[in-house]
Amino acid sequence: MNAVQTYRYLQPSALRAAGLDLQTCGGPAANPRFFAGFLTAPAAAAAGLLAVAEVARTRYHQPVNPASLDPVVTGSRGRLRFESFSGCCGVYARMDVLPAGMDGEISGHGTTNVDVNPPLREALARVGGIEPLHVAVGPDDLTVSTMDGSVVERKVPLPGRWLRGFAEVHVLTAGFEPRAEIAAAEAAAFLRRLPAAGDRSVLWAVPAGRTLRLTSRPVPGAVCLAGAGRLAALRGVLRHTRTLRVYGPAVRTGSPAVPSTWELDTGALRLSLTLSPEPYRGFSGEGAALAALAGDDVVDDAELVGALLNWDPTVDVAALADAAALPDERVRAALAQLGTAGRVGYDVADGAYFHRVMPYDAGRAERDNPRLVGARALVERGAVERDGENATVRTDAETYRVRRHPDGAYSCSCRWWARHRGQRGPCRHALAVSMVAAPVGALS
Repeated sequence: MNAVQTYRYLQPSALRAAGLDLQTCGGPAANPRFFAGFLTAPAAAAAGLLAVAEVARTRYHQPVNPASLDPVVTGSRGRLRFESFSGCCGVYARMDVLPAGMDGEISGHGTTNVDVNPPLREALARVGGIEPLHVAVGPDDLTVSTMDGSVVERKVPLPGRWLRGFAEVHVLTAGFEPRAEIAAAEAAAFLRRLPAAGDRSVLWAVPAGRTLRLTSRPVPGAVCLAGAGRLAALRGVLRHTRTLRVYGPAVRTGSPAVPSTWELDTGALRLSLTLSPEPYRGFSGEGAALAALAGDDVVDDAELVGALLNWDPTVDVAALADAAALPDERVRAALAQLGTAGRVGYDVADGAYFHRVMPYDAGRAERDNPRLVGARALVERGAVERDGENATVRTDAETYRVRRHPDGAYSCSCRWWARHRGQRGPCRHALAVSMVAAPVGALS
């Protein structure tokens, strides 16, 4: 289900003689101003912003007309983050401008859409040189007061699955670990060897000396690379980068396809692409956030922890636990719950959550999740009959048996579970059982 997102910018973003003016829309104010100062690595920053914008307008699976979604930017203490999802929701892009990349101050905190229009994309592609570039993220107060009142307005369909992607990706990446790091020259050579765009094979990258080698089968220490052509957006930043780092969950021989994160670090900024497990799979359907969305016990904790977040570049779990008088594990559960509404993201490089508040109704990620909606309907109809650790779920047409295993995971007799075997989160029947059960641990 799509909503209509209206972007209202006071003027188009543009690269002018005085510098780069990025216009904002929505968030903590109608057109908030987050930053004014210089970017110390302008060519790298221009290439990174161009990459994030390119992902936002690309559908990697079944390419059709370009998408028209604008990236979002978060201003926090000492950091600017630009984020986007691809139109097919299978690629999550983020550029983090680090303190070394900025000479200026964050003047406001929040998250908002940022205008990256076609003329600006053309101008960003021409940015070069090493002289610092003046950048304003948000309109200047004087400019606003002297304008003739005209507004740049665009109405675009905002896919519900794009919103759900923000709810899912932080849960998945929070389980990642660094798997490889290679220098820029080896990274460039590795990316040149990858299959062309459109290739949908699932490969695995294995550390091999100073580089990575590709294999068709998973082995311990490998990182999944599904649809290698989806890494194309990294190439524009390669000439500025120092290292390529790769992150992913632990795998073993015979593991199914899993997501992964590929990150270029220039010292002044980091550009990362997180890929879904297979090219046809969008993050919106992975089901990683369903347990947090279904739980009632962490809602109160999430409200308390959310009130304590204050736009630090990384969230200190121990400090939050002290401030909230909660154990660390309850704070982590609360952060997972907050992430389902887009209020936090996860940075694999820092190994920590970060604060953001989406500039649109991210609560739709919960309301429009078909499995969650279906599970709640089953609970409301009294369709769940508990039998110790197991349960029977009766629908109008079928009866399903849900079993809880010793590791806390659930399995179900339904076709959906038989097809995915727990690799895309719980089915609606298992989710319904968890809702009527005492807290029993993980769902899968």
